[in-house]
Amino acid sequence: MPDFTNCKRLPGYAYNGANGKKLAIEYHGERYVLKFPASDLGNPPGCSQPNSCINEHIASTIFNMAGISAQETLLGTYTVEGNTEIVCACKDFTWNGSRLFDFCSIRNTVLDSPHSGTDTELEGILDTIRKQQYVAPEELLRYFWDIFVMDAFLGNFDRHNGNWGFLYHDDTQSITPAPVYDCGSCLLPQADEQVMRMVLENPEELDARVYRFPTSSIKQAGRKINYYDFLMAAANPDCNAAVIRMVPRLHMDAIRAWINGVPFLNELQRRFYQKYLATRLEKILMPAYLQLAEHPS
Repeated sequence: MPDFTNCKRLPGYAYNGANGKKLAIEYHGERYVLKFPASDLGNPPGCSQPNSCINEHIASTIFNMAGISAQETLLGTYTVEGNTEIVCACKDFTWNGSRLFDFCSIRNTVLDSPHSGTDTELEGILDTIRKQQYVAPEELLRYFWDIFVMDAFLGNFDRHNGNWGFLYHDDTQSITPAPVYDCGSCLLPQADEQVMRMVLENPEELDARVYRFPTSSIKQAGRKINYYDFLMAAANPDCNAAVIRMVPRLHMDAIRAWINGVPFLNELQRRFYQKYLATRLEKILMPAYLQLAEHPS
């Protein structure tokens, strides 16, 4: 696996975000963002996410496997003062001169909206999508709901307004949805091997992490959306259309086979990721999909 320790640093680039440190490097002539595992240091107790880098790589790749453009990622190592860590290298999709604008920034340009840029209430997000003038609302609505359905599959608890958005292309003066990025909060990044073993051996523990949590960071009536309840309610036609589009693209045999080749994982971890994803597909997405297929609107 690549060792990024001696790669050239690029001091002209810096990246924000709350989970883990980030470093810009040059690797094989291209710009990458190295993401380091989030730790308890400087955070409240229990905020450690030791699997965030591995989960970033797995979730980003599964987005691409499902036909949704996401950042390209590599797993490797980086050594600081004798301590070697597993890191995720994310290819910088702004390398060609494009500029990234997150959805929070776009929301602040909608002057007649009563909602702030950081507000994650679903009603306000959909209102901004309809009113913004950067991307065709129909295209952006499709993009938003496709990501939502994939986040339901991957168990993402942190898709807020600051980690999805648009690319502005200076050469053509056009704007397109950005590749999906910042997926380290998928797949239970706080789960250590003890939790993984418990989830694999106890169906009630597994069901709790499917039906009850993690929830979406998007809210409805002030409460974070429960993925299962929301998809089974089938109250939003655009979300329903995304379920019909996305579920047939999720091929568990291919995902299992790919996870078998992910570096740095032991057998317990491989079994956990495969079981967790298969169960979320079986118990959240498939019931919603079959319900819509049997009773199309």
